[in-house]
Amino acid sequence: MKKNPDSLKALTAAVRQFADERDWDQFHSPKNLSMALIVEAGELVEHFQWLTQAQSRQPDAKQQQAIALEMADVLIYLVRLADQLDIDLLTAARKKIAINAAKYPVELAKGRADKYNRLGKKP
Repeated sequence: MKKNPDSLKALTAAVRQFADERDWDQFHSPKNLSMALIVEAGELVEHFQWLTQAQSRQPDAKQQQAIALEMADVLIYLVRLADQLDIDLLTAARKKIAINAAKYPVELAKGRADKYNRLGKKP
């Protein structure tokens, strides 16, 4: 079977190799990686901070590229953190989707932004 160069496993291997070549494993503790992840997520948020919801849906080409690079930073740190903790992100995501499906049944949650513990109540 041919390995997909665009798979999450391939990305994990590339990020691991990048860090290994620079001897960064010593700095990539789960604590440090989770903190770096939050910093990058904050940088992503900055692109949307003062926009309306409508504006946030239609960034211009320059904004789109900057947003894409910040999202890449978030993904890279998340992948590196998962690698350090031996967590399969796709398995974890599938599990979380199933949990959320039970917490937010379509018949109660459709069209509502309420937290799961408020869904049984009238909006």
